[in-house]
Amino acid sequence: MPTTPPSVDAVLESLAAAVGPCHVSTFRGQTRAVVPPERALDAFRHLAATGFDLLVDVTCVDYLDYKGAKQRYGLVYLLASTVTNQRLTVRVFVDDPDPAVPSVTSVWRSADWLEREVWDLFGIRFDGHPDLRRLVMPEAFTAHPLRKDYPLQGRGERHNFPVLTRDDG
Repeated sequence: MPTTPPSVDAVLESLAAAVGPCHVSTFRGQTRAVVPPERALDAFRHLAATGFDLLVDVTCVDYLDYKGAKQRYGLVYLLASTVTNQRLTVRVFVDDPDPAVPSVTSVWRSADWLEREVWDLFGIRFDGHPDLRRLVMPEAFTAHPLRKDYPLQGRGERHNFPVLTRDDG
């Protein structure tokens, strides 16, 4: 006899029991949980084990100069259950000078490129990532262009890169 998959509320209750209190909110039917960075990997392992088997996306928000923000960066993990079609957004907040969280590539292999993109564009380090290198920007690029303090016109980097032609490839 098949068992009924747990509801999002039941999963979040078991998450709080497994990793400690989490701030949970629901708005327009979308459930969000905030977990501390030091417990993030345990939280994601628990969520994967309780049915959230798909990592849809990993992105970041830079809260520089955002009224009321306590930390500068908010990582956003979008999770889904392919069995129940339930969705869950998990946020992890980190701050300067060394914004870092554990990599979730050991939980969801699809995190590989998603984490590399966030590293490349925001500069958030994913500890334990198997291949954390630039994905979008050239290796010689030293900044992270989606940070809010990055100048809109750049810092002159484009003039320092070698020109590539079709014959070079």
